[in-house]
Amino acid sequence: MASCQPSVQSEDQSPQPNSSGHPLEVIVDEEIPGPSAPWVDSSPLLQSPGQKRKRGWSAEEKEEEEEETAPGTKDTWVVETLCGLKMKLKRQRVSSVLPEHHEVFTRLLEDPVIKRFLAWDKNLRVSDKYLLSMVIAYFSRAGLFSWQYQRIHFFLALYLANDMEEDNQAPKQAIFSFLYGKNRSQRPLFHKLRLQFVRFMGWKTRVSQEECEEIQAFDPDLWVWGRDRALIPETLEA
Repeated sequence: MASCQPSVQSEDQSPQPNSSGHPLEVIVDEEIPGPSAPWVDSSPLLQSPGQKRKRGWSAEEKEEEEEETAPGTKDTWVVETLCGLKMKLKRQRVSSVLPEHHEVFTRLLEDPVIKRFLAWDKNLRVSDKYLLSMVIAYFSRAGLFSWQYQRIHFFLALYLANDMEEDNQAPKQAIFSFLYGKNRSQRPLFHKLRLQFVRFMGWKTRVSQEECEEIQAFDPDLWVWGRDRALIPETLEA
């Protein structure tokens, strides 16, 4: 009697006929993402209470997220179970976000200007945990070496994250004050570098809620993941 058993087989290994000479029936399961590194998607971020983001999570968008392959990721297929002549496959998404990108982000959090900026943004209008997660996602897409990421790249990524997700664009202008003080002559250079950064990313600027949460789960005790708008007192939000 044929028995069902779990099996792991990469996509490069084609199903082989069994001993009877009949080919295996392949069942594809696309609903199980499987354990993977954080992955990038064209879907929007979760809307934080009390702060309106540009895009909400409609049922249609959630369905699109499940169906579409995320930019910057690769799908691999593995054999989940073998049962007689049936083989069940599941899709696993592998992300470009690596531990080194988390390390770069953590290193930059010690930068004195970045520390002052985060301390200033008490109501998290510019730097809540989701926007900061996007910084790591953008680092992974830009393709620079770890040692190349500096203070300017943190603020370029954070500015871009606000571009993508926030309706109120005024608070992000404070980034210029922390970077350049009252010197407005450097702002055109900032925007030139921002465009260059987006080009390095292949114009892939959207980040999914799932990726943000997986990025946070990589080091859940990192202090910036406590920057949750839902926990801000109403007096500060006002």
